[in-house]
Amino acid sequence: MARFFVDARELNSDTLTLTGSNLEHAMVLRLKVGEEVIVCDGQGRECKCVVSDIAPGKFSLTVKSCQVSEAEAAVKASVYMAFSKGDKPEHVIQKATELGAYEIVAFPTERCVSRPDEKSLKKKLERWQKIAVSAAEQSGRGLVPQVIILNSYPEALKRAAQADLAILFYENEQANTLKAALSNVKFQTISLLTGPEGGLECREVEQAVQAGFHICTLGKRILRCETAPLCALSAVMYHTGEF
Repeated sequence: MARFFVDARELNSDTLTLTGSNLEHAMVLRLKVGEEVIVCDGQGRECKCVVSDIAPGKFSLTVKSCQVSEAEAAVKASVYMAFSKGDKPEHVIQKATELGAYEIVAFPTERCVSRPDEKSLKKKLERWQKIAVSAAEQSGRGLVPQVIILNSYPEALKRAAQADLAILFYENEQANTLKAALSNVKFQTISLLTGPEGGLECREVEQAVQAGFHICTLGKRILRCETAPLCALSAVMYHTGEF
């Protein structure tokens, strides 16, 4: 069943009209009067609707019923990824959305090769958020993860540390495992922080320890910066019964 995301205010009425990219999507799908679709507010509420009228450049829907989306994870997992080169962030955003991330946060660290300026970041954020919307539609979610860009590593640490459980993954850590960290505490919110291509500086790891993070290993093999956050998120979803 086709799925569309609209502003939450549009679902306060018994009828709504698809516009913009939603209208283009509906036209590509060649929807017909009487067909059912799902319309979501991007915040976890979804409504079953029926196409009631089609006119040039216009698709009208009638809302039949609404409910809380059953596709959302019980635990809110925030993925914190350091800036990386090329399309790696896009890959992480798409797959993390499919896996059930609550939000995706990007930030700079000392070893980041990618250091986009403010203008570039604005364009990237717009594109990244569109990727999250598209991935949420494809995977049948009722919530679109918010993509957030922070200006500094300390800001990322401070924000991530507010979760019930905050974990930083470090390639030189050998003793503390993700399994142990997840098993030792009950949590409803979790932050998963990974570094850039060059890894994190020792002092950055120490800053995380002081902020209350658990420092964990993701195993004996060194994972790429675009692999590590998805590996960690998958493990969390498995641990909390989502798989």
